[in-house]
Amino acid sequence: MPRARLTRAAGAVWPALALMLVAFNLRPALSSIGPILGRIREEIGLSGVLAGALITVPVLCLGVFGRLGPPLVHRIGPDAGVLAALVLTAVGLVLRGFDGVVPLFSGSVLAAAGIGVVGVILPGVVKRDFPTRAGLMTGLYTGTLCLGASAGAGLTVPAARALGHWQGALMLWALPALVAALAWLPMLARPRPRATAASPRGRLSALWRDPLAWQVTAFMGAQSSLAYVVFGWLPAALIDRGFTPVAAGALASVSAMSQVALALVVPTLAGRRRDQRILIVPVVALPMIGFGGLLVGPLALAWMFAVILGLGLGGCFGLALTLIVLRAPDPATAGDLSAMAQGVGYCVAALGPLLIGAVHEASGGWDWPAAVYASLALTAMGFGLAAARDRQVAG
Repeated sequence: MPRARLTRAAGAVWPALALMLVAFNLRPALSSIGPILGRIREEIGLSGVLAGALITVPVLCLGVFGRLGPPLVHRIGPDAGVLAALVLTAVGLVLRGFDGVVPLFSGSVLAAAGIGVVGVILPGVVKRDFPTRAGLMTGLYTGTLCLGASAGAGLTVPAARALGHWQGALMLWALPALVAALAWLPMLARPRPRATAASPRGRLSALWRDPLAWQVTAFMGAQSSLAYVVFGWLPAALIDRGFTPVAAGALASVSAMSQVALALVVPTLAGRRRDQRILIVPVVALPMIGFGGLLVGPLALAWMFAVILGLGLGGCFGLALTLIVLRAPDPATAGDLSAMAQGVGYCVAALGPLLIGAVHEASGGWDWPAAVYASLALTAMGFGLAAARDRQVAG
């Protein structure tokens, strides 16, 4: 028996490592733009509207293209779907480094499309390959995802300086995507259990009528909005408050790195409980305190607020993904609930950066954006409390 357990554990090592490599690539395409947005605007003449669109459109694409996940899984399987989406992401990351507004936007759209599809498929993969360790594995891949976000925020400016141009720095992020694709290739050869008989369309139709599915979706969208406001506007807000671009990028990177801690811990704790409501309030309160402190608090405490912000965002995202897995009765339903929660949720989340940008432009400062951000956090808290109850969606 011990030898059998050792064999099963060894067989799970490569899927776990491949999953981590894939997860690393789900945020650099988004977090690498903010720190060099000013330089991009200066060199190619982006207007304020286009700069806001460059932040918002990829988030919207996560939702729009994420809905392609279930049909793609139904046609070619989840493992081939992840591989195809990774390749698409790498192509987009290379394309956005070419000169001009069109390659920048089209490459960003392609990269976000691939990321959206991968993000939707992964919860079902976790439910399938790690059914008894769903919370732990969700925490591990969420933590790795946060490392990727931190790398994108912190390394893009130094890479641009070393290379002498921002285009090459953006292209560099295609390399880890290609490495992840190569690591994922062996997954296509592994034997898989038969899929359930229900069609994706039938399961999705049932979910669209399920109040719990909508509560999970609303929590995913609201907490994602908190994160994408930070990705898009934190460096600009810090520069407005007197930080240099390098210091602003470093603060954003520290915040993103801090996400790893609770991204690892919260899903593990959530996976051990049937009801996760006790985690919602403290986890969602952290980004509200951290981002508010960075926008209007004392500058001397900026590093502390950056850590608080990161801890909260990591915990929120990890909890949102864990709820998708725990509220679903089987891997197929987990994939469909993931498609609904991320597809609709990211479309809603895209409105957050637009709203903060409009409020900032209208008010001329960061006090009112901080108040709006707090309102978004309270909204996330309310939906989270509803979604965290011990129930499951219709399978």
